[in-house]
Amino acid sequence: MFLGKVIGSVVATKKDETMRGSKLLMVRPMLADVANLGQLKTGANTIVCVDTLGAGEGEMVMFVQGSSARQADGLRAMPVDAAIVGSVDSVHLLGNKAYDSKKS
Repeated sequence: MFLGKVIGSVVATKKDETMRGSKLLMVRPMLADVANLGQLKTGANTIVCVDTLGAGEGEMVMFVQGSSARQADGLRAMPVDAAIVGSVDSVHLLGNKAYDSKKS
């Protein structure tokens, strides 16, 4: 699993029939900052994820990729490579609170 922040959404009117009705979100991975231990920094890439939870822009989420994405509820028959599977309340790194949903 990976941590990421939802930065936007994707609308695709033409897509595989099994994906009709699926919400697609753009997610930017969040990484432990080795230069500033105990904090998170944004990754360089973005990933389109199928949203299984009803996440929103700005929310910190857990996402999975590859075959794990197809294990999420309702996605087994879909051609997906990334899925949001959790909503993050807080992240602690080296004794520091690196993220708190109540303060975001």
